[in-house]
Amino acid sequence: MNLGAPEILILLSFVVLFAAAIAAVAITRATRGGTPSRLPRPASPQELDARVRHLAATGQPIHAIKLLRQHTGMGLKEAKDAVDGLAHGRPIRHPALQPHPTPPSVAAVQPAGHTADLAARVRALKRDGRTEQAVFLVRGETGMDHDEATAFVDSVRDGTATTPAGDR
Repeated sequence: MNLGAPEILILLSFVVLFAAAIAAVAITRATRGGTPSRLPRPASPQELDARVRHLAATGQPIHAIKLLRQHTGMGLKEAKDAVDGLAHGRPIRHPALQPHPTPPSVAAVQPAGHTADLAARVRALKRDGRTEQAVFLVRGETGMDHDEATAFVDSVRDGTATTPAGDR
């Protein structure tokens, strides 16, 4: 075989490109070891919140969104809005990120003028003809989306139709 300078250069170029491709694959695999999908499940809501904030602060919003979706069940838009809100100083509001959600049967400490029962507050708003405010209240306190909150508000009886006229 007679190999001249051009053939040797071409062969050497292929060897260098092959080595560079192998190095790129190795680097990609090494950096993916720290992505959220390979991390163990967060031990607490605070740890999940801290991881999401860290990813967002270090320029990895896609990983932050993915982590939120995996561990909270948020939709894509909801998770993206939450991560974008971190840049503006807004907290992530989702039931899965609350440290110890209070069961509905346990009365929580409320500001003056509020009753502990969400359904009771929804009933009061519905009686006053403020159904949309009731939906916003449910969304803010539970993290439900608009359709879920509307279904909840619709399912809460206002208290006026539950007592038959003859039973009074």
